[in-house]
Amino acid sequence: MTVPDHPQAASRSGRRHALAVLAGVAALPVAVLSVFRAVPLEWPLPIVQLLSFTPWLVIPAVLAALLGLICRRAWMVATTASLLAVQLFWLFPLDGGRYTPSAGLRLLELKAMNINSEFGGADPDEIVRLVKENGISLLSVQEHSQGLQDGLAAAGLAELLPNRISDPTDDAAGSAIYSSHPLQSLGMVPDSPFQMPTVRVTITSGDATAVLDVTNVHALPPVDIRIAQWRRDLAAVGRMAARPGNQLLIGDFNATYDHMEFRRLVDGGPDGQKLVDVGIASGGRFVPTWPVKGSKLPGIVLDHMVTTAQISSSAYAVHRVPGTDHAAILATLGIPAAT
Repeated sequence: MTVPDHPQAASRSGRRHALAVLAGVAALPVAVLSVFRAVPLEWPLPIVQLLSFTPWLVIPAVLAALLGLICRRAWMVATTASLLAVQLFWLFPLDGGRYTPSAGLRLLELKAMNINSEFGGADPDEIVRLVKENGISLLSVQEHSQGLQDGLAAAGLAELLPNRISDPTDDAAGSAIYSSHPLQSLGMVPDSPFQMPTVRVTITSGDATAVLDVTNVHALPPVDIRIAQWRRDLAAVGRMAARPGNQLLIGDFNATYDHMEFRRLVDGGPDGQKLVDVGIASGGRFVPTWPVKGSKLPGIVLDHMVTTAQISSSAYAVHRVPGTDHAAILATLGIPAAT
């Protein structure tokens, strides 16, 4: 004679099964995209674009882990917990680059700011306000236009940052670097449709002098057939950063830390040292810089300051500027003085 299962036990088993199914549904996209994130290959365009949103996978990963824990199935708990651990590791990478102090060297302060102006549409008054209130001594601009240049001049930027190297255009190719310190042009990153100039900034404080090479980065976005040019742009910027001396790469990379191409750039600093992404070093993986207007997409970090390891950084911040879909990024850098 067969004794039927207790109704309450059957009900609990059914609920656990339903929770396990829900945990699997939440975990599936996390698992799939994690494979693409973990394997360092040049993935096709749809995967490259999806990888931009990797930080947001922590949300379904947490949900899957909680559901797995509630359903009390060991294999589900182990699987979802492992996926969550991987997401947390990528959010706070141990190998993201860290400041490496140079023994006995004095650091000279440089407050830097970057803005992609979206075809020159950024509000010049707000840009100048940020420069003034934050004591900015170096401003880099992408998609710089003559209209924006005139607006910045009218708003009084020249009084704060009198030195300028700029080439405004009517399309997205224009660029500008403004500074309170002397500037020297070192040329352009080659073979890119966007202007990516490198300038030498000489910082003097008392009897100390520091020299910093600044590359104003604007990589082509990874869309349609331009993904090949995007990869070439990032590789070319990486070669600039591999040169000796203090280096700052600042601008719109159109790439996130979750792109293998960007991590390869960070890995390629001079003397075999990793470069430092100031935003990552400051814990800014969840502080998006694009899109900050007119889009329902989750925000991602496309704008970066990347430095050689001997440059310190602090006070990283992100500010919205009316008229552009990119946020401004700001940070205080410490540049080693020349011996």
